[in-house]
Amino acid sequence: MADHTPPYVHGTSKREQERLGIMNGILNRGALREIALCGGERVLDLGCGTGLLSRDLARVAAGGAGRLVAIERSPEQLGEALRLAREAGEEGLVDFRPGDALAPPLRDDEWATFDVAHTRFLLEHLPRPAEAVQVMLRAVRAGGRIILQDEDHDILRLWPEPEGVTALWRAYIRSYEVKGLDPFVGRKLPALLREAGAHPVRSAWIDFGGCAGEARFTALIENMARILEGAEEAIVGTGLLDGPAHAAAVRSLRAWAGRPDAALWYAIACVEGVRP
Repeated sequence: MADHTPPYVHGTSKREQERLGIMNGILNRGALREIALCGGERVLDLGCGTGLLSRDLARVAAGGAGRLVAIERSPEQLGEALRLAREAGEEGLVDFRPGDALAPPLRDDEWATFDVAHTRFLLEHLPRPAEAVQVMLRAVRAGGRIILQDEDHDILRLWPEPEGVTALWRAYIRSYEVKGLDPFVGRKLPALLREAGAHPVRSAWIDFGGCAGEARFTALIENMARILEGAEEAIVGTGLLDGPAHAAAVRSLRAWAGRPDAALWYAIACVEGVRP
């Protein structure tokens, strides 16, 4: 099967998989709230990664006659998804399939049958994100929902600003642009739905920030630090800063997390559309 998507900037190392676990632990409650399954839906999850959110969704969908098909192109990520499902005693909960999000391995009789098609953090990694949204539209039935969750990296704010981190984040944003990707795709999700032929009906923010004193704050900063560490090669490749400056800024971020007045402001854009 042809692979239509470029390499994932963060890689698929064990450390990255651990980071995804941290991220899911922070985000999934808000994601489930905004996806708002009722039970009994047929759900397609594109770019499922290690499958933690897929299994969360499937537990709700399986409350009726529903089922969830999850597509992931990375053998490493898919292997971890299957391992985690086995460990949790949920091997049959999700139909995990290897494949490209732009050409998902669906049978002819599965197209236009799903009640919900969902993706999170996929569109920012695609040179032509509209193509993935068009696939999702084809996958759902008339009246079916398409739910997009993704980032606008420009909205990040940290206060008081830790030394070097703003420059590092700008270089991280630039690394997307160098690869022909869109680090601001979150603000464009309704437009992508319209371009695909769907009707946008709702938008929301999923909070991904916090301040010192919150139980999740340490995990938030560790997630951010690992993102920046995992993307070091791409960041340094922009020419905006060198390796020592990258390492110093990540150290500054981790040290800053110990300040009693530290605050990180960020959110994930979530938009829902309906197939006419």
